[in-house]
Amino acid sequence: MTANKRLLSTLLSDAVVLSLFLFAVPLSSRAQSIPPPADDAYLMETHTLNAGAASDSFAAAQPTIAEAAGPALPHPGTAAADDAWHLSVSPYLWFPGVHGSAAGPGGNSLSFRASPSDLLSNFRFGLMGGAEVRHKRLIVSMDMMWIRLEDDKAVPINEVGVTGAKIKATEFLLTPKMGIRLINQELIKIDALAGFRYWHLGESLNFNPSILGLNSSSSQNFVDPLVGGRIELAVSPKVVVNILGDVGGWGAGSQLEYQWAGLLGFRIKPALTLEVGYRYLNVDYSTSRGVVFKATTAGVLLGATLNLK
Repeated sequence: MTANKRLLSTLLSDAVVLSLFLFAVPLSSRAQSIPPPADDAYLMETHTLNAGAASDSFAAAQPTIAEAAGPALPHPGTAAADDAWHLSVSPYLWFPGVHGSAAGPGGNSLSFRASPSDLLSNFRFGLMGGAEVRHKRLIVSMDMMWIRLEDDKAVPINEVGVTGAKIKATEFLLTPKMGIRLINQELIKIDALAGFRYWHLGESLNFNPSILGLNSSSSQNFVDPLVGGRIELAVSPKVVVNILGDVGGWGAGSQLEYQWAGLLGFRIKPALTLEVGYRYLNVDYSTSRGVVFKATTAGVLLGATLNLK
């Protein structure tokens, strides 16, 4: 009997403890879900707002990744976009030798050859240079060469009393072109160009004294359409290589003409580049009147390119 009472007492106490535990768990859950008092809520909200404002202020005070990195850099393989107009001028001196053959309307022909020193010794006046305007991919260029050669020759004693002769030769070339930049990268630029070359060849022969009307002068003028191109290679920040050429004629003026040139440039200033190279020009011109001018002119070229804008 005593054992039964002890068992019953133990079961009752266990039931009470279990009931209290089961009752306490929901109360605890309800206490966590009930919002804090109004004052506490205000404090928590204020704290949250202040923290957010402080975070926004800190973020605003810090540079973005792009700002920290500085201005946007162009892709390594392409040149930066440029909407400005650019102007450059390129005065140069060409020291060529020349050889070929020529014939006049009468059919008399001769072969000629002159070294650079021969031409330089007879050089009297000359202008040589080029200019280029570029906007985005559009290119407009102009090349001009005007030289005058002159020589005096003594004439042996003769029956008409002529003692000397003066020979003058003038050559004027004007080459305007227009084209587009096909490739515009930091290390390589490639241009396609088209235009024409105007030729003026003049010569005169004056005897001293001229008593029989032996003096003579003549000239030839023709225009050749051209197509060509140019490649610019940046070997280093200060060294650049230019390779250019064109071909034309095709019976419009001459039967055929072509030229090529290679230049090595050294940038001594951002706006000034000194250049040295070699230029080769060949022309084959003839007419139904018997005029023939076939010549190859080639030699060293020295120049400079000045970027004005």
